[in-house]
Amino acid sequence: MNWDDTSSGTEAPDAAAERLVGASADGEDQAVEAALRPKSLGEFVGQERVREQLDLVLKAALARGATADHVLLSGAPGLGKTTLSMIIAAEMNAPIRITSGPAIQHAGDLAAILSSLQEGEVLFLDEIHRMSRPAEEMLYMAMEDFRVDVIVGKGPGATAIPLELPPFTLVGATTRAGLLPPPLRDRFGFTGHMEFYESAELERVIHRSAQLLDLEIDADAAAEIAGRSRGTPRIANRLLRRVRDYAQVKADGYLTREVAAIALGVYEVDARGLDRLDRAVLQALLKLFGGGPVGLSTLAVAVGEERETVEEVAEPFLVREGLLARTPRGRVATPAAWAHLGLTPPYAPGAGGQGGLFGA
Repeated sequence: MNWDDTSSGTEAPDAAAERLVGASADGEDQAVEAALRPKSLGEFVGQERVREQLDLVLKAALARGATADHVLLSGAPGLGKTTLSMIIAAEMNAPIRITSGPAIQHAGDLAAILSSLQEGEVLFLDEIHRMSRPAEEMLYMAMEDFRVDVIVGKGPGATAIPLELPPFTLVGATTRAGLLPPPLRDRFGFTGHMEFYESAELERVIHRSAQLLDLEIDADAAAEIAGRSRGTPRIANRLLRRVRDYAQVKADGYLTREVAAIALGVYEVDARGLDRLDRAVLQALLKLFGGGPVGLSTLAVAVGEERETVEEVAEPFLVREGLLARTPRGRVATPAAWAHLGLTPPYAPGAGGQGGLFGA
C-alpha cells in the first residue's frame, strides 16, 4: 500500500479526523499502514513516472558509491510520500530519520538533528513548507555544502562555529509546494509530484491490502471500493477496513460488490466518494440557493459548519470532481451536481445564470 503515515495538508484537523474519506491519518491508520506499506519501488503501486525517475536517480547514486540527490515530493495527503521516503532509504541501504516542519521551530532544533546524522543517512522532513525561517536558512547551507554554522553566545559576543556534516540525503514532503521559497526548491536534485490514482491502480492497491490482511475479496468489490476512494490509497485502505468489518458481521467475511456497496452506504460514502458533509454542502447550495452563486460564509451557516471546514475540508474535492465552482460572485453548482443528487435545475441550460455559465 502507498500512503503517508503523517498527517499533512490543508484539512481542518478536527473535521478531517472525523471523516472516513479524509486524507489525514490518525493513529489507527498509521498502525495499519506500517504493516501494509511496500518495501521497494517494485512493490509500490502507481505513480509510474515518479517511480521510474526515482529509480534512475537511486541506481545512479549507488553505481557512483555516492549519496542520492536531495528529493522533494509534493502532492495531496495519502498518496505515498512517506512510503517513498522509506523506500529511498531501503534502496540506498541507509537508515532513515523522520521529523516534520512544525517540529523544527528554531535553528538549534535543526542543528541538533543534522549534527547527529550518519553518513549516507536519509532525513525525511514532512510538511517542509511549515519549517521556521531561521531553520530554513540553515538548511540551505546544510543541503549544498554539508555544513552548518552554530551560533554560540548572544549579541556582539556571539560566535559562529562551523560544523561539518557527513553527506546525507534530504527527502522533503509537502502538500503545498508553492509555499516553498525558490532557494530551497532549487537545492533539491529531484522533484516528484504525486498524482491522484486511477481506479485501476486503486484496485491493485486494494487487492494487495486484502491479501496482506487475509481477506477474501472479489474483483467487483475492489472496483466498488476503488470508485469511492477519491483517488487516494489511504482512503481506499480505510474503506476496505470498514467494508471488512461489515462483511465479518453481516456476510461471513466475504467481500462482494453488493456487500461493499451496502457497507459504504451504512457509512454514508456514496458512489462518487462524497460523504455526509459533501452532500450537505451540495444540498444547501442546490435546494436553498438554487445552485448559487452564494457566498462562502452564507453557505457555511446553511450547512451548520465553520467557514474553514467548508472551504478547506469539503470544497477541494467537490471542485476537483466538477460538482462545484468558485467564482468571484460566490460558490456555484455545476450541472453535474444537480445530476448527482437527482435534482432538476430551475433554469434552462444556456438561458443565462448558471445555464449560461456551464450549459452549452
